[in-house]
Amino acid sequence: MVQTIQASSLSLFEVEEKFKLQRVFDPDLFLEWQGNLPSVTEPEKQWLDQVKADFLSLEKYPLHEEIIKMAVLSPLLFFAKFFHYPFYPRAEVEVKISAEDGGKVIHGRVDVLVVRQQLWVTVIESKNKDFSLLKAMPQALFYMMSSPTIDKPIFGFVTNGSDFAFIKLLKNNVPQYLLSDEFSLNRQGNELYTVLSILRRLGELVTE
Repeated sequence: MVQTIQASSLSLFEVEEKFKLQRVFDPDLFLEWQGNLPSVTEPEKQWLDQVKADFLSLEKYPLHEEIIKMAVLSPLLFFAKFFHYPFYPRAEVEVKISAEDGGKVIHGRVDVLVVRQQLWVTVIESKNKDFSLLKAMPQALFYMMSSPTIDKPIFGFVTNGSDFAFIKLLKNNVPQYLLSDEFSLNRQGNELYTVLSILRRLGELVTE
């Protein structure tokens, strides 16, 4: 009998075990989020300052995940031009994948999937602001592992509304993943500038 497992219930340990994933800490293998990033214009910075101000005001109240998407993710995707050709955003995409130990099928839904020419480019998994990014990592990695892309890196983006991180997945014989530093709206300045720059950089890489 086939056992069905919800992706949202997986721990990071379970994802690593089921798909033989290894986390790598070599910064030279994940240079895409570091240095030589696209610039952010002054008008865009003003918009991002408003996004941060709005979120800090909203976070005083209990927030549903959908509010997080509208308040933070939508402006970032807009300014990164992920709503424009050749990208094609999709929401609530169902994903199923069989585990290697057999007899188990894991399925879940991607919050926002940015697609280019039928290839999965960026998986975005948002979580309630009361959860750490660690809660979003297993589900995002599961979705990224289900991508048909093998010979190119797959990039992920996770956020709980106030904190942000990027993931790079390499589907080698032994799949490996790397994490960027975390960015936060609860620090001085506005780290959304850097988040937007990284999103733009990833957009450039997959359209080159």
